[in-house]
Amino acid sequence: MTSPFLDALGANGPSADRAGKMDLYGRFVGSWDLDVRQFSEDGRERRRAGEWHFGWALEGRAIQDVWIVPPRGELRHGDAAAKFNSYGTTLRVYDPDIDAWRIQWTDPVTRTFLQMIGRAEGADIVQLGTRPDGQLARWSFRDITDDSFLWQGEVSADDGKSWRINTEFTARRRSQSD
Repeated sequence: MTSPFLDALGANGPSADRAGKMDLYGRFVGSWDLDVRQFSEDGRERRRAGEWHFGWALEGRAIQDVWIVPPRGELRHGDAAAKFNSYGTTLRVYDPDIDAWRIQWTDPVTRTFLQMIGRAEGADIVQLGTRPDGQLARWSFRDITDDSFLWQGEVSADDGKSWRINTEFTARRRSQSD
């Protein structure tokens, strides 16, 4: 089944006017399986599977993703908010005026909305923003290879003097046949 909306949203690759800059996130286009570790403030760990899908969007001037924890299937039934399920999307748009990425994360299940700025930091990608509760948020892509990466979500209650990891994804690229 095709959808005029999805056809209009999607793109086959980067726009020529931003092609080189789009590589920062463009390398993630495809589907990924996740091993998700969530850490509470008291140090308890919750481990679950997830899935993450990246694609070109908006005439190739953006990268959009869908992040789903736990993955689609039986575990998603019931009260999603009570189960701390996540099913959201990130829109990443390269802004030549600031030579960085403007990022909007939206999760309607948890009613989480976050704006961030993303940039390369050495071999890593670091996104910074402020959560609705006023704490700083740092989301990082680390140890990036063609087929894997580590994503870390961190929060700071002291204006960035110290950071606490609250979520960690180990991502493995799915084969084209999956």
